[in-house]
Amino acid sequence: MYAIIETGGKQYRVQPNDVFKVEKINAEVGETVTFDKVLAVGGDEFVAGAPYVEGCAVQAEVVEQGKNEKVIIFKYKAKKDSRTKNGHRQPYTMVKVTAIGENKAPAAKAEPAKAEAAADVKPSLSMKKDELLAIAQSKGISVSSKATKADILAAIEEN
Repeated sequence: MYAIIETGGKQYRVQPNDVFKVEKINAEVGETVTFDKVLAVGGDEFVAGAPYVEGCAVQAEVVEQGKNEKVIIFKYKAKKDSRTKNGHRQPYTMVKVTAIGENKAPAAKAEPAKAEAAADVKPSLSMKKDELLAIAQSKGISVSSKATKADILAAIEEN
């Protein structure tokens, strides 16, 4: 079984136990990361996403954090006595694929917890619009999703 995943603006074809480098991910060595942008899954049957495969994720363990080899950038302008030399080492994260399959953390279960936490928070204009909508929904206030933050806040304070 294999999967084609997208991370860091690049696409990778991965199989279980593959070790490869990806753009830097904020995770400690030994942590498990989930790549949920799965473009395609192959094996017994090929499944292509539009653009991503629903409910599929790739689990991987962080093996190493590091920097790639140095790349030298040298700029030179003839007859101008202009030379500039710079170097760059791109950070990377090395991961090992542990499992390909269903997404272990569906987004539908995370929403009710967000609504419960939103009920005991004092609303203000500095909050994000979706947070204000969650507070209004938890209090049973129906507000259009196209309403401005000020309108949503006024409706919450009204009740």
